[in-house]
Amino acid sequence: MKRKIDLVVLSDIHLGTFGCHAQELLNYLKSIAPEKIILNGDIIDIWQFRKNYFPKTHLEIIRTLIEFSMSGTEIVYITGNHDEMLRKLSDFEIGNIKLVDKLILNLDGKKAWFFHGDVFDISVQNAKWIAKLGGWGYDMLILGNRFLNFILMKLGREKYSLSKKIKNSVKKAVKFIDDFEKTATDLAIENGYHYVICGHIHQPQISRKVNKNGTCLYLNSGDWVENLTALEYHNKRWNLFQYSHFEKELEDNSPINLVDFVNEFKDFAGKKIKNG
Repeated sequence: MKRKIDLVVLSDIHLGTFGCHAQELLNYLKSIAPEKIILNGDIIDIWQFRKNYFPKTHLEIIRTLIEFSMSGTEIVYITGNHDEMLRKLSDFEIGNIKLVDKLILNLDGKKAWFFHGDVFDISVQNAKWIAKLGGWGYDMLILGNRFLNFILMKLGREKYSLSKKIKNSVKKAVKFIDDFEKTATDLAIENGYHYVICGHIHQPQISRKVNKNGTCLYLNSGDWVENLTALEYHNKRWNLFQYSHFEKELEDNSPINLVDFVNEFKDFAGKKIKNG
């Protein structure tokens, strides 16, 4: 039985990259029946797109979303920095699918402000080549982390996130996240929004923010590269979905396949050598 949900928010899926956990996302999508899906940026990673790397599971994500729309689910695609090329098509609409740069909704009498969040990232706005270069390194880190977790799972140990460890140990990264959240919520409070919903920083969160001018609920949908999270709104309440909890309930667990990992690594290394 699929869970009925009023609204689902997904962001930072990064289809077309090695780090994307497409199969896990498919498992989640097949378990829900949402009335509305908001794709809050960086869904297809155009920055790191490789014409000969787009696995069937990544295509299946797109097909599943289209099937949702054909079945009556409203889908709003909010553009992010990794899919910024789509901003040329903003306000395009076909059937139940709409492409926008930001979105404002009334959720049971409360104003909700949705946007990806890259507008607050100076490195993206002023030095895109640096951000893109960092994306390749991040992709390599995530791929190595998947191999590490394969070994840990075989040894009966819990998964470990190298990227989270690095982010939490670097003061500048921690400060950036704090500044990001404060900027988003200060603007939301100033404009009278009850909720502000972002993506971009790969830090899933639901927290109440307060300043001298008022209060606002800050929400971040996280990502499907390292955290595997989504936001759900149902019966006037927000919930942070975490795949790690959902995974334990699945009868048929799908661990990382070592052969697939080796093939992915060879593919990645081959392209890096070819491209210099």
